Amino acid sequence: MTDSSAPGNPSSTAVIVLGAGIVGVSTALALQQRGHAVCLVDRQAPGRATSYGNCGILQREAVRPYAFPRDWQALLRVATGQGNDVHYHLRALPALVPALARYWHASAPARYAGTVAAYSALIRHCLDEHAPWIARAGAQDLVRHDGWLEAYRSEAEFDAAARDATAVAADHALDHALLDRAALHQAEPALRDVLAGAIHWRDPWTVSDPGELVARYAALFERQGGTFCHGDAATLRASGSGWQVSTADGTVEAAQAVIALGPWAADLTTRLGYRLPLFVKRGYHRHYAAEAMPSKPVLDAENGVLLVPMRQGLRVTTGAEFAHRDAPPTPVQSGRAEQIAAQMVRLGAPVEAQPWMGARPCIADMLPVVGRAPRHSGLWFHFGHGHQGLTLGPATARLLAELFDGDATYVDAAPYDPRRFGD
Repeated sequence: MTDSSAPGNPSSTAVIVLGAGIVGVSTALALQQRGHAVCLVDRQAPGRATSYGNCGILQREAVRPYAFPRDWQALLRVATGQGNDVHYHLRALPALVPALARYWHASAPARYAGTVAAYSALIRHCLDEHAPWIARAGAQDLVRHDGWLEAYRSEAEFDAAARDATAVAADHALDHALLDRAALHQAEPALRDVLAGAIHWRDPWTVSDPGELVARYAALFERQGGTFCHGDAATLRASGSGWQVSTADGTVEAAQAVIALGPWAADLTTRLGYRLPLFVKRGYHRHYAAEAMPSKPVLDAENGVLLVPMRQGLRVTTGAEFAHRDAPPTPVQSGRAEQIAAQMVRLGAPVEAQPWMGARPCIADMLPVVGRAPRHSGLWFHFGHGHQGLTLGPATARLLAELFDGDATYVDAAPYDPRRFGD
């Protein structure tokens, strides 16, 4: 047997990390910087799946995760297909009901307050955890530091959102500005005059190519001696006192394994006997060759459509679609998003022939799963980041690496422990 600490040797290593999205790549980097030999395994190149298709915002302001609507008007709006922020496949609902029921339960105000406390404890560190990797990966050209705009069409909606934003900013030490119609037009002349105002969240950073950022993090990992192998996580098996997985470079064996598979995590954890309340929200985006783009992301908050200036063009993203993860794409939200976006900017021709579709890995209590698997020695869980995988990947990777080494953790790890769902 070869030295388990030898870098660059995929046949025998200290840790296997399954999944090369932002969470998996961050896990590999965090363990590597603590001296562990790591083999990162995925069927695709790093950053090509869920991490490729997102809004590209490191959301320092996102101290509150998306809660399940509690008022009947919001629920009726979703049920009747009004708006574009939520869409659902009726045939998928029976399978989703148990997780959605727990999601609704966790969103009750008293419970949600505790969730916000735990969630914001991680969010406040997101930029600090990304910053050194951005520098070491040579990714500064992908990142801007001027925030994003949460915009509203209705004066009344803008006024209500502005009051809420001011309170949240005060509670969580966030920097923001309120732009009325005139100030918004002056700041973003590419926008047509259909928006009543916007909240400018100033703390967040924006990424012009999220998939490329993940790829550069992965390249940093490999330059530092880490190994990436193409392989299928479904082949993971217990092997003696450790784990093994089949890859294009042969079987990789390790004492420890981390499941960081995002929306595919349930495939493996269910086979291992776990029943975690993980479900997916699908989303779509498409790039357009806009004549002029806003300088920063702009969310049409009342319609759930986000315009993001990217290297590929102006990315138009949709809200959430509740459906089976692998069901064929449906054009409902992406078609509406194009129409809504065209009211705000001159879109130009689409860059891709068809919209991109991906899935977000969501946990019913809105907190990621980070920690040791309850019933399997040497197995770790790191997934369930919902809408904030890009934002939180390095922050939760640091937490997992500290737990992995038995060190004191920089935030309380209990809220994210897999054992909160039982053994």
